[in-house]
Amino acid sequence: MSEELLHFVWKFGLFQNYSIKGIESDGFQIINAGKINNDAGPDFFGAKIKCGEMIWIGNIEIHIKSSDWYRHGHQYDKAYNNVILQVVIENDKEIKTESGRHVPIMELVVDKAIEMKYEEFKQNKKWVSCQDDIKLADNFKIKMWLGNVLVERLNEKAIYISKILEINKNNWEETFYQILARNFGFQVNAEPFEWLAKSLPLKYLAKHQSSLVQVEALLFGQAGFLFDDKNKDPYFLTLKKEYEFLKSKFDLIPLEKHLWKFMRLRPPNFPTIRISQFAVLVHKSKSLFSKIINAENLNEIKQFFETEGSEYWQTHFTFEKISDKKKKAIGIESINTILINTIIPVLFVYGQLTNNELIKERAINYLEELKPETNHIVRAWKKIGIHAATAFESQALLHQKKHYCQNTKCLDCLIGIEIIKNQIKRSTCNLETRNTVYH
Repeated sequence: MSEELLHFVWKFGLFQNYSIKGIESDGFQIINAGKINNDAGPDFFGAKIKCGEMIWIGNIEIHIKSSDWYRHGHQYDKAYNNVILQVVIENDKEIKTESGRHVPIMELVVDKAIEMKYEEFKQNKKWVSCQDDIKLADNFKIKMWLGNVLVERLNEKAIYISKILEINKNNWEETFYQILARNFGFQVNAEPFEWLAKSLPLKYLAKHQSSLVQVEALLFGQAGFLFDDKNKDPYFLTLKKEYEFLKSKFDLIPLEKHLWKFMRLRPPNFPTIRISQFAVLVHKSKSLFSKIINAENLNEIKQFFETEGSEYWQTHFTFEKISDKKKKAIGIESINTILINTIIPVLFVYGQLTNNELIKERAINYLEELKPETNHIVRAWKKIGIHAATAFESQALLHQKKHYCQNTKCLDCLIGIEIIKNQIKRSTCNLETRNTVYH
């Protein structure tokens, strides 16, 4: 039995029996198990227990053995003077607080089925520990849990977005531009795209927004693509000339070209194509974030991103080589990815920081309107019986895998909790059946 599991047993009252030493056991009642403490100090705060006619309110400390109190040095720590109960598996020693008060000890009897299932989860090497038991969890509770997980994911992204907003001195358009640029890199080139945006403030692009050539010159130049002295392509030379002037005007320091990745990418996903598409988006979309906030529906927002690379890129994937003519439009899946990873999180945070519940709700509703992602994690969930019907659910499942399943945090997960509780019920039913047969 680990302390982590004992915390879980105490929190949910999953013990079969107990004995009390240090207080009168008649009329003993746990009114409130308290709130778990993840920082230094006692394990549970604000517990409430009834002893006869008395009600005690204070903290709970959890140990495997009562003597662990002394092994951890709590007898010297004033933070433990308000402990009203020590909960243990084995009561092997009386204990006192720093103030000299005796602490009552509650010795629990825990169903072995709980410990066995917990150890099974911990030792399981499958994709997720509970995949063979997930059918035991109620589908409604799974959906409810995924709703909580989705909010966790949005709040996690809110921390990242808020930091960028603070650096940008609460400039939402600049913040949105930088986050949008990162997601135009679609994982493989996310970082260089982010560095590109941070090296080229939106206000510089805004000054030349009316000229697509100048916007492309700024972006391709800052990305490090315009420093090839051997390239005699007329459009390349035009961009290079424009960039040399603008670089001097704004005192710009470009990135190194080698930062951009082309390997294992399909040509339509080359960073050169993405930069061109981004340039066209900047060129045609003044105050884009303000337009998104004021958009009436998701389809209106999608239309902002229905764009394609400039004319030159219809016959090129790179500056070095001509290709068959083909429009380089942003695909619907790419637009959905941008909506899921940029538009919706930024809208959610904007609503959060401006106390606008309608915008927060709209962001979550947009996730429910979008189709789920089709990555390997979502497909793996589907194989074990958890099917994402919307982007709301696929985003939650991504967070679930990364933050719960990957770290075997089964006792913090409602799905894991339900499976363990059902294991106890099955164990109890089996025991009752055996007793009935015996009698």
